[in-house]
Amino acid sequence: MKTDNMMFGRVWIVWVGIMVLWWGCRRTMGEEYMVYKDAKQPIGVRVKDLLSRMTLEEKIGQMAQIDRVAATADIMKKHYLGSIISGGGSAPLPHATAADWVKMVNDFQKGSLSTRLAIPMIYGIDAVHGNNNIYNATIFPHNIGLGATSKRIGVGLWT
Repeated sequence: MKTDNMMFGRVWIVWVGIMVLWWGCRRTMGEEYMVYKDAKQPIGVRVKDLLSRMTLEEKIGQMAQIDRVAATADIMKKHYLGSIISGGGSAPLPHATAADWVKMVNDFQKGSLSTRLAIPMIYGIDAVHGNNNIYNATIFPHNIGLGATSKRIGVGLWT
């Protein structure tokens, strides 16, 4: 019985030693704790940490938005761009499906996430009344939506 306890103790010590070494190696191999990526931290703390890590070029890039036709994953990565917009009528293909849109946005996002700080980009669509650039999508007429509110005064103000 005593031998079993000693054996268990040795195995436990070896296991703890391996875990300490593994953790130490991870820290020295460049995996740094980044407060801004920790969702458990308050937003203000995360923002302050992120801004303190950003270069001036990264800050400028995050404030910029370009049109989809000029964007590539490489451009997103090279210039740290924060946003892309599809201007009126701009679509990835002539009859772009929802899957085509998802693929396009994900490709741009991969470029953004491959930067040093891996800040995701925001994708915008110039579509006041719904995105009618998705092939076979259902778009409900704006005026019907306003009429469905049953608020005559409000509808009068919007038309």
